[in-house]
Amino acid sequence: MYHIQTATKKIAFLAMMLAMITVLSMLEHMLLPLPFLPPNVRLGLSNIITMYALFFLGKGSAFLLAVLKSVFIILTRGLTAGFLSFSGGIFALLCIILLSAVFRHHISYLALSVCGAIAHNTGQMLAASIITNTNLLMFYLPVMIFFGVVMGCVTGTLLKAVMPMFGHILKSAKSEKEDRL
Repeated sequence: MYHIQTATKKIAFLAMMLAMITVLSMLEHMLLPLPFLPPNVRLGLSNIITMYALFFLGKGSAFLLAVLKSVFIILTRGLTAGFLSFSGGIFALLCIILLSAVFRHHISYLALSVCGAIAHNTGQMLAASIITNTNLLMFYLPVMIFFGVVMGCVTGTLLKAVMPMFGHILKSAKSEKEDRL
């Protein structure tokens, strides 16, 4: 019975995180592009949740959230947008996992966020090149890399700011579990 409650809590927590991802994704899509940003540059706020899942819940949870986010985008914005989201999300997660493995505890969340944002943009540009069957889109990649660094700094800083909130939620769940024992 205890194991079922623990699994249920994890599913509920992941569902809450998926809800946050979908809300942040919708808000970003609904907001008009900021005048100083080039086309298709977004903050990537939903990636904060995915990064948190990767760092504190594990690779499986992070990949699940990235895939479900892409499914949500397919349902709301179409197959092309979903494919771009999936490509960027998977590239970003793979990059962060690789860097985390190579540098272990010697790399900051900020650096991982920046590298993840660059990988996300690169994955999306590669996917867009596949869709359009041209490499001309890669000329836009330096612009996307530059803004990946900028937006990666923003999301990395926000991740650091919200980590205590998520930590509090997880500690509350842990203390409830200990109270039952």
